[in-house]
Amino acid sequence: MGASHDNLLGTFLKDRRARLDPAAFGFTARRRRTPGLRREEVAQRAQVSATWYTWLEQGRGGAPSADVLERVAGALMLTPAEREHLFLLAHGRPPEVRHQPSPRITPQLQRVLDALPLSPAYVKTSAWDVVAWNRAAAAVLTDYGALAPGQRNILRMLFHDPKVRANRPNWEASARLGVATFRLETARSGASEQARALVDELSRSSPEFAALWRDNDVRTHGEGTKHIEHATGTITLDYSSFAVDDQPDLGLVIYTPSTPADLERVRSLVAS
Repeated sequence: MGASHDNLLGTFLKDRRARLDPAAFGFTARRRRTPGLRREEVAQRAQVSATWYTWLEQGRGGAPSADVLERVAGALMLTPAEREHLFLLAHGRPPEVRHQPSPRITPQLQRVLDALPLSPAYVKTSAWDVVAWNRAAAAVLTDYGALAPGQRNILRMLFHDPKVRANRPNWEASARLGVATFRLETARSGASEQARALVDELSRSSPEFAALWRDNDVRTHGEGTKHIEHATGTITLDYSSFAVDDQPDLGLVIYTPSTPADLERVRSLVAS
C-alpha cells in the first residue's frame, strides 16, 4: 500500500497545511514550489521545532502529546470536526470535550423543535439550563418563557418549584434519576465549574438534593417514560434524548404521547 494509506496522520496534516494562505499569516507567498504553509512555518505557529514537526508528518517520533496536538490544531486553523479527526488519527480517541459556556441555538435547531407540534421538546445544556423549547413543552412541561433565564434550570425547578413537584406522581424517582444523570452528563461535557456551583447551591438549599448527591449514583438519560399530572388528567409521555452534533454541551429531549388518549390531552393543552 502507498504512503498515503500507511501514514494517514501525515497525509491529513499535509493536506490541511496546503490549504492555508501564507499571506494571511504574514508569510511571504513568493518563491513557493507548493501551495500553503511550509513545515517550518506550521512549526513556528505551533511553537514546536521544525525537525519535530517534520517527523510528525513523516510518521516518526512516536505519538505526540495532547498539548502539542492542540497547538498543531491551532496552527493549522482546524475546525472542531478536523481537530477531532486529528486526535483520532494520532491517539485513536477524540480529544477532551471543550465546555462551551455560550451554546448556539441555530434557526435550524429551533425549526426542528417547532416541527413537533404535539411532542414536547427542549434543548438543554450540560448544566441542565433549558435554552430552547417548543410550544408543546411550554404547555405540557413548564412555561419556560415565563421564567427568567437563570430560573430555567431543570434541577432547580425539580427541587424548588412546587408546581413541578406537584405534577410528578413519582417525584422521588424523578429526582433520583435526575441527579444521577446530571452527574454523568456534566462529567462528560467538562462543565465542572458550572456543575460545582449548581451542586453547592442546591446542597445548601435542599437537603433532599444533598442526600441524593452523596449517593454518587450515575445513570444515562437515554429513553424512558414520564408521567405528568394536569387538570385534564395524567399524561404519559415516552422520551428519548439525543446529542446535538458539533455542540457537545447541548442535548435534545423529545417527549411523545404514549397513547391516543395522551395525545388528545396534549392537543387540548397546546390549543388552550
